[in-house]
Amino acid sequence: MDFLRYNDVNAGGLLNQGDTCYLNNVKQELFQGFREAVERHNTCMDRHLKDLFDELQRRTPSTNTILNKLGIDRVWEQQDAAEFYVKILSQTSEAASQIFHGALTHTTICHNPQCGAQKPADSRFWHLPLSLNDSHSEEYQVVDGIREFFRDSHFSGLDQMYCEECDDKVDATVTCEVKHHPEVLVLLLKRFDFDYRYMRYVKNNRAVIVPVTLNLPENQTYELYAVVDHAGDLRGGHYAATIKSQDDDRWYNFNDGIVSLLSYQPFQVDHIERRVFICWFLTHT
Repeated sequence: MDFLRYNDVNAGGLLNQGDTCYLNNVKQELFQGFREAVERHNTCMDRHLKDLFDELQRRTPSTNTILNKLGIDRVWEQQDAAEFYVKILSQTSEAASQIFHGALTHTTICHNPQCGAQKPADSRFWHLPLSLNDSHSEEYQVVDGIREFFRDSHFSGLDQMYCEECDDKVDATVTCEVKHHPEVLVLLLKRFDFDYRYMRYVKNNRAVIVPVTLNLPENQTYELYAVVDHAGDLRGGHYAATIKSQDDDRWYNFNDGIVSLLSYQPFQVDHIERRVFICWFLTHT
């Protein structure tokens, strides 16, 4: 592995202000995903991110301004990378963050022969959560998780749904379709499950097969450009990111202040990852 710092690559590392590796790695992915978008807009968070992105191209900067804006003062406490990805984007301008916005349409279909009502409901998303328990093979496959996410849900018996047209509970089916594909698709692998026996969250360490390209329903293809790995448990651990540069098409490892070019270039084919927590994809044209 060739170790690089600061000016050796277009995006430098970020100083860990305590236990903030979770936030550093989210911002590395955002640098690759929408550095140009924030330059065109002027919310407070947009300006802070723009300044940070400018510094990333010159040196290893501090992230104190972003931490303060997000209300993070207990920097020595481990936090969740996915939570702060959403928090950052929710405070950026709509125009700058729209490349991460997707929309789903859930349609509830009444199976009463005298009714048959169909009721669509739209919802927006920043990421799609995939349960690691929804795959029947020893290794979890992201493509299986996507297939399961969009599978029709059927409700009958004790699980019947209320139909406003029938004014009664009925058998029903709920379908899920993509109404709007985001330019950047983020997949969250739900590695932490609540154990009711011990009344705490436990980590699912199942190996995951990460695809190089991914097809979403309604005919949209994405190409992998970053993964965030997590080592440890919910209360303590470390995040690191592997990111494909949009400038030279090579993969780099980002570990707080250290940026390293990977001598072995991963993700040339579908890849098995044992610590992957978040996957980032760009639309493929």
